[in-house]
Amino acid sequence: MRVSNWVSAFALTAAASLTIMPTAFADDPVELQLLSTYKTGVFNQSAAEIPAYDAAHQVLYVVNSYAGKVDILDVADPQNIKKIGEMSAASHGSAVTSVAVHANLVVLAVVNGQKSGKAVFFDLAGVEKGAVDVGANPDMLTFSPDGQYVVVANEGEPSKDYTNDPVGTVSVIRVADMSVRSVGFEHLTKKDLPEGMRIGHPTASVAQDVEPEYVAISADSKTAWVVLQENNAIAEIDLAGATLTKLLGLGYKDWSKWAMDASNKDGGIGFKKWPVWGMYQPDSIATYQAGGQTYLVTANEGDARDYDGFSEEERAGKVEWDAQKWPNADALKEKPLLGRLKISTLSSDTDGDGDLDKLMAYGGRSFSIWSVDGTQVFDSGNDFERITAKRLKGHFNSDNDEGDSGDSRSDDKGPEPEGVTIGKIGDKVYAFIGLERVGGVMVYDVTAPKAAKFAGYVNNRDFDGEPKNGTAGDLGPEGLAFISAAKSPTGKPILVVANEVSGTTSLFEVQVK
Repeated sequence: MRVSNWVSAFALTAAASLTIMPTAFADDPVELQLLSTYKTGVFNQSAAEIPAYDAAHQVLYVVNSYAGKVDILDVADPQNIKKIGEMSAASHGSAVTSVAVHANLVVLAVVNGQKSGKAVFFDLAGVEKGAVDVGANPDMLTFSPDGQYVVVANEGEPSKDYTNDPVGTVSVIRVADMSVRSVGFEHLTKKDLPEGMRIGHPTASVAQDVEPEYVAISADSKTAWVVLQENNAIAEIDLAGATLTKLLGLGYKDWSKWAMDASNKDGGIGFKKWPVWGMYQPDSIATYQAGGQTYLVTANEGDARDYDGFSEEERAGKVEWDAQKWPNADALKEKPLLGRLKISTLSSDTDGDGDLDKLMAYGGRSFSIWSVDGTQVFDSGNDFERITAKRLKGHFNSDNDEGDSGDSRSDDKGPEPEGVTIGKIGDKVYAFIGLERVGGVMVYDVTAPKAAKFAGYVNNRDFDGEPKNGTAGDLGPEGLAFISAAKSPTGKPILVVANEVSGTTSLFEVQVK
């Protein structure tokens, strides 16, 4: 059945479960059929961030971040999700940011302000098996495929007043003895950085400025790729030696070749090619193999350094532009054009004289596929905005915590691609990308990396609902996990989506037509 608008009828499957009919399209090659939704009832407190699946016991571990715990969900019957327990790490820090599971171990990343964080290990019954110190602000962790290592991206974010800026690091934990080796960036100077990588604070050292965000590991468990989001780069790590082997600068997206909506004051949907560059700045990263080669897949969210003590973020219309390079600046700075667009005052000032030479905006509003040497082999261009504009109409570029907010994110980073995961179904490989702001999941067939193609979109959100009352469905997809048919409780592939704003976790059966 073709569903062209929102359905606001609800079906409760349990006291804490909620199902909404999602926006779906029957002519998509891949359809995500909603099975059920688990609802924490906690709004805008990161109560459902990152999911990890234990196939042997058909259990999901879902990060309930600010509560300092992981919720344990029984998904043996995916249409009737049941919470069966918790794992608390509150004694180790202020919040849990990530979870991973392998064999009989579950590991949680725990932050403690700007101090060293923890990786806390549990058995499947929830009994703590040990905790080790890692770097400041551990933001994501994952097991290597062979289970020998846990790799932790330690973001090292500064304090709000920017007086305390810890270094960013990557921790490589040997699971057998829980020994920790730290991969740092202290040996690097700004002259060592590759083209297409940037520094986001003018006086920070490289080690302070890099902020490891997310980790993906090769199929042979030898190499990790770590996103340095604010720096628009990826670090390559040799796991056996726990050493930094390469930095990949991701370069910049030329929006004069793609049409985007750059203003939230242009009366609605308004696509145009602009003299703007986009810093890809991916959040999540995943890997897969095609033709015997490893490829990196990134969700190009974008992120600014915007703190009480320092901010590089400003609206383009409020900053002086270089008069020689921008003779038409006064016209472009109008609000319906580029005046509302948020840009980096630091990266846009290429000669350091205080005015804007190039307009550097945040994020690629896309997902990309890269070879391991940093060459971009595919980018989805303006697909995400174009498709959501066509399908969601006035809800295009909505925010994730307000119902009536269409076009409100156009001046920022658009739909904000946040999470990405890879799944193989038959002889095809698919990428699933969550859109943090407007919501929903994009599906692409990435079997041929250079010829990836759109395969489907679903959005389990009710724009007529009230977000704060829990009647708006899934809001703010953060983490995604793919469950293959071989490991699924139904024998069919399932996509798990954890939504941080609505505090909900939804299961979708992946149907390939």
